Amino acid sequence: MTKTTVFLQAINDVKDFVNVVMRYDFDIDLVSGRYAVDAKSIMGIFSLDLSKPIQLNAHTDDADAFLKDIEKFIVK
Repeated sequence: MTKTTVFLQAINDVKDFVNVVMRYDFDIDLVSGRYAVDAKSIMGIFSLDLSKPIQLNAHTDDADAFLKDIEKFIVK
């Protein structure tokens, strides 16, 4: 599993993020506090507290291309 932290500040960020995530066939979860949602679900993402960075868990060991695609959302 690959873990990183992302920050989705605006509605367009969420839409762009989901469009990227949908291209990958492995499971990707977003975890905020005790809640975990499917990162491919726009409604699920909007149920999270988007005012803070969110932990992303990608269920793959080969996430290099994926991390490059979501680079603009990753908190450094």
